Amino acid sequence: MGYRNLEECVEDLEKVGELIRIEAEVDPYLEAAEIQRRVFQAEGPAIYFANLKGCQFPAVGNLYGTMKRMRYLFRDTLESVQRLVALKIDPAAFKTKPWRYFSAGTTAWTMLPKKVRRGPILSHQTTIDQLPQIQSWPDDGGAFITLPQVYTENVDKPGMFQSNLGMYRVQLGGNDYEQNKEIGLHYQIHRGIGVHHAAALKRGESFRVNIFVGGPPVMALSAVMPLPEGLPELFFAGALGGRRVRLVQPSGKLPMPAEADFCIVGRIDPQQQKPEGPFGDHLGYYSLIHDFPVMQVEAVYHRPNAIWPFTSVGRPPQEDTMFGEIIHEITGPAIPSVITGVKAVHAVDAAGVHPLLLAIGSERYVPYQPRRRPQELLTQANAILGQGQLSLAKYLLIIAEEDQPDLNIHHIDEFLQHLLKRIDWRRDLHFQTCTTIDTLDYSGSGLNEGSKVVWAAVGEKQRELPTTIEETFTLPDNFKNPKVCLPGVLAIEGPPYQGSREEPDQTIEKFCQQLDSSHPVNQFPLIIIVEDSDFASQNLNNFLWVTFTRSNPASDIYGIEAKTFQKHWGCRGSLVIDARYKTYMAPPLLEDPDVSKRVESLATKGGPLHGIL
Repeated sequence: MGYRNLEECVEDLEKVGELIRIEAEVDPYLEAAEIQRRVFQAEGPAIYFANLKGCQFPAVGNLYGTMKRMRYLFRDTLESVQRLVALKIDPAAFKTKPWRYFSAGTTAWTMLPKKVRRGPILSHQTTIDQLPQIQSWPDDGGAFITLPQVYTENVDKPGMFQSNLGMYRVQLGGNDYEQNKEIGLHYQIHRGIGVHHAAALKRGESFRVNIFVGGPPVMALSAVMPLPEGLPELFFAGALGGRRVRLVQPSGKLPMPAEADFCIVGRIDPQQQKPEGPFGDHLGYYSLIHDFPVMQVEAVYHRPNAIWPFTSVGRPPQEDTMFGEIIHEITGPAIPSVITGVKAVHAVDAAGVHPLLLAIGSERYVPYQPRRRPQELLTQANAILGQGQLSLAKYLLIIAEEDQPDLNIHHIDEFLQHLLKRIDWRRDLHFQTCTTIDTLDYSGSGLNEGSKVVWAAVGEKQRELPTTIEETFTLPDNFKNPKVCLPGVLAIEGPPYQGSREEPDQTIEKFCQQLDSSHPVNQFPLIIIVEDSDFASQNLNNFLWVTFTRSNPASDIYGIEAKTFQKHWGCRGSLVIDARYKTYMAPPLLEDPDVSKRVESLATKGGPLHGIL
């Protein structure tokens, strides 16, 4: 049976050595977040902050920081939920092995929320400024809730069956928000809450919002689950939590979990927006100030002994990486049932999740052809880019399972080598221009605007991939220090970017024009132009982050001996990606050196983090 509330979870984790307490005073401004990030990187325990400076409430960070701890939190129900997903994929499996699915009925029963007349959440009230004001990065616009559960209902069809529980970041103060009366919400129209926003806008009325913080750990995970339309997250929370979610509903308000630690109650006028941000985000850069919806705060409830859970996002991997991994464990087997022919899809965390998708499909069209080319893979690629959050991808790299059945999609370096050995840059690049990308990605042509590209590779190997530079390349002026990132991938340092969105830098185009396909640089099918080739080639994560967060396919992909034929672009020689930091991009995240020194002092002998950091 899952945890009833967060306090019960914290006590249990401490008993089994998966949580430590810091009794010393910790500043919620930058310090708490940096501690959380450092401990996560060290694969350390959850951290209970007993004494946040200027705040009456304790906080807990890194709760979901390792897969070991994730599986422990949901140890009683994870297998039964996986079986429920498997049964949905293949109902006939129940007839062949019914004993494996006996728990499915019980799991389905726990999905139904239970309304109760009273609960701990209604015991106390407070104000926004009394909540933990945790700020993660120096240039953030203020304090944010980083593990919120935002609950809304459809004004056209009120009730839990049309509800949405999503994790949309919440700014508690700063900017133009009226203290204790207004807070900011950052969400996009394609999200569940966006559908509710659109319905309210059409009716010309405001809609109610509840923001839950804390409660049993299953609530936060449920808020980020990519569930099918029509399956409310509250229902999934019951299944994974092993008990029905108990809800209280004061008169005239939306329901709230009886065991939540905090609940902010209010309304959103769908026509009102205010500047929100900046915020240090999961691509490793700040998302800048933009207008987003404003919530009018009516009340703030909290339970006795309330605990404030939080995380800090930034250049991946971070704690939210663990959410992605456990979601894949639960839902990964469902992919083939959703998109015919697709065997696996992997959103690459090190590249910021949305910028880069890898996929393994099948190529069954005319298999008797002596020289196969991508056909069915392109159908599958279009289907992938039409699925929910997968539609935000900029780069989709897809290969055929038949060419290497044992290839693991999570072995990214092996996947890239497989593709680069087979891809034909003259034929296998397929662009979508003037389309949508992630709001948090500033590499495109504007907010939410950019392009996509599919790299599709199938068939026999066309080339071997070099791992060393066997001769000194003669490169065009201002290009230097070539370094091998991966077999077949070369990073070259170029001059700083000098252009703008309106007038792009022509440097890389001129670089390609000065070379032809006979130049030895073409031994490497993929070249990236960067400011620091030593950094880009230092490890796989650096290569992925630099290449795919700093490029927009339509404007930053070039090629040696490039040609356009019947609107199709390709190149005879190497593909070249301009992965330099652009002048119009958001700034990368940097920690405050003074705060870093304070955090490091906690790891000295006798400090609470000694032996962990």
